[in-house]
Amino acid sequence: MRASDIHKIDVAHVARLARLDLTTDEAALFQEQLARVLEYAEKLRAPDTSGMDSAVEGDTLDVLREDEPRPWFTAEEALSNAPRQANDLFVVPKVVE
Repeated sequence: MRASDIHKIDVAHVARLARLDLTTDEAALFQEQLARVLEYAEKLRAPDTSGMDSAVEGDTLDVLREDEPRPWFTAEEALSNAPRQANDLFVVPKVVE
């Protein structure tokens, strides 16, 4: 059984969900391309890496600083340069209908 059979994705259905108008030929092409991508991804799982040394050495796992509270902007300061504001909030143009 091929990896593409295991991970069969209905491209036409996904296209409808994404509101894309694909022709039958386009859907078939994308289905084939997706199958090849999934086959390649399946190949990446194949190598046995259990005997390999970790690429991370020493105490380099946690290199971030500790979170500490510190002074920050007040609401008035944050809104001081806003072109539009209302009720202590930024007013921005609507981008989604």
